[in-house]
Amino acid sequence: MYDPLHDLSPGIGEAYPDSYWADVSKDAPEDDGTLKQDLDVDVAIIGAGYTGLSCALHLAREHGIKATVLEANKTAWGCSGRNAGFILKSSGRKAYSTMEKQWGEEVMRGIYREMCAGVDTVKSLISEGIACDPQEAGYLKVAHKPNKLDELVALAKLQQKMFGYDVQVLSKEEVRSQYMDDHNAYGAIRYQDGFGLNPLKLAWGYQRLARQAGAKIYSSSPVTDWQTTGNRQQLITPQGKVTAKKVVIATNGYTPKNLHGLVKNRTLPVLSQVIVTQPLSQEQLKACNFLTSNVVMDTRALKYYYRKLPDNRILFGGRGAITGKGAEDPYYANRLLQVLKTSFPSLAQIKYDYAWSGWICMALDDLPHIYQSENNDVFYSMGYCGSGVSFTVQAGKRLAQKVAGEQVPDLPLYQKALPKFPFAPLRRVGQWGYFHYGKIKDTWF
Repeated sequence: MYDPLHDLSPGIGEAYPDSYWADVSKDAPEDDGTLKQDLDVDVAIIGAGYTGLSCALHLAREHGIKATVLEANKTAWGCSGRNAGFILKSSGRKAYSTMEKQWGEEVMRGIYREMCAGVDTVKSLISEGIACDPQEAGYLKVAHKPNKLDELVALAKLQQKMFGYDVQVLSKEEVRSQYMDDHNAYGAIRYQDGFGLNPLKLAWGYQRLARQAGAKIYSSSPVTDWQTTGNRQQLITPQGKVTAKKVVIATNGYTPKNLHGLVKNRTLPVLSQVIVTQPLSQEQLKACNFLTSNVVMDTRALKYYYRKLPDNRILFGGRGAITGKGAEDPYYANRLLQVLKTSFPSLAQIKYDYAWSGWICMALDDLPHIYQSENNDVFYSMGYCGSGVSFTVQAGKRLAQKVAGEQVPDLPLYQKALPKFPFAPLRRVGQWGYFHYGKIKDTWF
């Protein structure tokens, strides 16, 4: 499997992974094909995932700039088409209480408003006719141990006080009787506004809207070389060259090694693994009292997450291999299946029909950053920390404003570069160490 820390290119025209999303979503919408000519444009965007498509859409709609998008493989071939499809008001991995201590209440509230705006924009774009199978609203954060419920209750009280957030506290009995009989759940807090959808169909919907607004989207067109000549950026693809005044890097966890110095050593790509089970029968659903289609995540340091899909399958996800070389090892999918069975012992005989993995993008400070070069000719948005399905749309909108020369909110998200990883060649060693620390923490503390 492609590994961003080792490979110079994610390929050219690669097929979608053998995922549930690729199977049920059927035919991809039309794009502009492979780039087979030289172009001179105002703005080029590298990557046709959520961020790149949102940037192209907002550039066209709000600034009259019709960008050219270059995608190595297919629209949403990366994490935009491989994730679990959770729409949440998320802020990477950094807690709002930590933000308040570090930057003060005003900045913390500003970041919260940006995350809320991301969810609102997703809903608004879906309402324009994107058929992405949204399910009932509700997000359960479950305590995986009895002592974790106190932490969740404290979090709920804090968010109610900070934001007036409608957070419901549920006992172990309420979770198991009203939502699902998860034997690893010892209570939960429930948010009213998260929901699940088909992430690949969502990206395809963004592509349709961007092209309708005038953007060009070229697939099977990887950037194999990048040169700067004077005040122009030259992006070389196998069959054509794009000369642009400004370039947006929207590749996040799939950013190839040595793509550009502006983002070098500033991210850690981490594999997330997902399985989707066989469809559950009515008897199986009743046996595990699976009444909800709410999205679910637990309190582990190495989190597990799941949801019931529209055809009564269970999607279940967690961490994957450390390197691309181990990504296809069935050990990681089987490990998820075994954890699923500890949550629902009545499903002891269930198997999975789909298993795949994808690269999420971690930032050293647990926060996404939307930034630009000193000359304002190269821009990026990266570091969503596995929580980017909704915020990427807001990030693309802010990227578009930056590219167009407009002011954006004075927040660390938009005014500070991604911090560099110290001892960057050893990032994977640090990741291995964190995984072992997380395993011990989740078991004993």
